[in-house]
Amino acid sequence: MEMAPPTMEEWRDIAAGFYENSSFPNTVGAVDGKHIRLQSVCDSNYCLRVIDIGSYGKESDSNILKRSTFGKQLYSGKVNFPPDNQLPGDKNGDPQPFVLVGDEAFALSKNLLRPFPGRSLNDRRRIFNYRLSRARQYIECTFGILTNKWRVLHTRLLVETEFAVLITKACCVLHNYVRRKDSFNIEDTLNCTLQSINEKKRVGNSSSDAKNVREYFVNYVNNPNHSLAWQNRVIA
Repeated sequence: MEMAPPTMEEWRDIAAGFYENSSFPNTVGAVDGKHIRLQSVCDSNYCLRVIDIGSYGKESDSNILKRSTFGKQLYSGKVNFPPDNQLPGDKNGDPQPFVLVGDEAFALSKNLLRPFPGRSLNDRRRIFNYRLSRARQYIECTFGILTNKWRVLHTRLLVETEFAVLITKACCVLHNYVRRKDSFNIEDTLNCTLQSINEKKRVGNSSSDAKNVREYFVNYVNNPNHSLAWQNRVIA
């Protein structure tokens, strides 16, 4: 079972929704990791195997993404994102790529923005981190809503790995279907607690193109025409 990727028009609609709700431009999604625990019985009646995907082998979220089909396409620039486009209200600016947002666990790329690491940052970068965090934390809400809607994800799955993948995909498809059918549910807000930015291990070196894109976004969110009225008070 494969989940159909969004079309270019759907990517644009997603970006419009992210900008409307988080004021972060050209954003087509947020990435994070969700641990799925498996418990399966081996051929022997006395053999029990327990796997904690994500922590087993101490593999990072970044490596898991890079090894995935989507991750390989993302880091090679082969995802069907719309062509680079000027950021909202930036009519005289340079066109910028559509991006995903993630935390420091993920590698920076032209199409994936992460916060600046460290605590000794200037105010411009701290404001960027705050603005990116507001957009990124929607994925944390989504995982909370998903897990509490489909309670099977709260426990160890008593199945083989391949079937666990199918269960997880089915939960995601059903989640999207229910959201489109029933729209907003006030109970969902109870599963959505936004946390502050967490310090995570820095991941590798990034290309100059990726760094240039991030710096462009830094300048954009600090521009008085695109700043939020309270963003300077938040980092004070």
